[in-house]
Amino acid sequence: MSKLSLDEIRAIFTSSTDFNRIFDAFEAAINSKNDDIELYRQLFWNKALTPDELCLFGKKLAGEFPHIAYDVYMWLANVFELTFFQYDNYELALTYYRKAAEVKPSEPDPYLDACDCYEPDLNIPPADQLIDFCRKGVGHVLQPKPLYLRLARLYSITGDEYKSLFYQMKANESGKPPSS
Repeated sequence: MSKLSLDEIRAIFTSSTDFNRIFDAFEAAINSKNDDIELYRQLFWNKALTPDELCLFGKKLAGEFPHIAYDVYMWLANVFELTFFQYDNYELALTYYRKAAEVKPSEPDPYLDACDCYEPDLNIPPADQLIDFCRKGVGHVLQPKPLYLRLARLYSITGDEYKSLFYQMKANESGKPPSS
């Protein structure tokens, strides 16, 4: 394959519907050591790609450029949340929020964003999985109050008012300055 320019790669990522052409452009971008997340965001929004194909690209990209893995995983989670909602497929979104949290466990966004994609009428992603994810995150984030509030809300939605109240109190306590 001939060497593609950045503009050619960008055009293919944006508008091509041919997987082989997209894959070749992806390989050209990787081989040229291009680690600009903005370029790959265009790839991730290509509507011609299936979830499996997006996962393939995300895994390869995060493996090649670990310093942008968090951004790759967060972006893919957002794409899966927004693009595939009509299939009630939030599992991939949650999977990628978890991957992002593995890379940067002290960042609150993966935990908070995962909770924001919760659909209570359908219980997707399952509330118990979100609760487990947030409870793990509480031990890592510097400011746990937003996670405590999400936990209180999730427990309230699931009908466990005792735990909801417990996390509401934890949120209130975490917002107070330490007593001297």
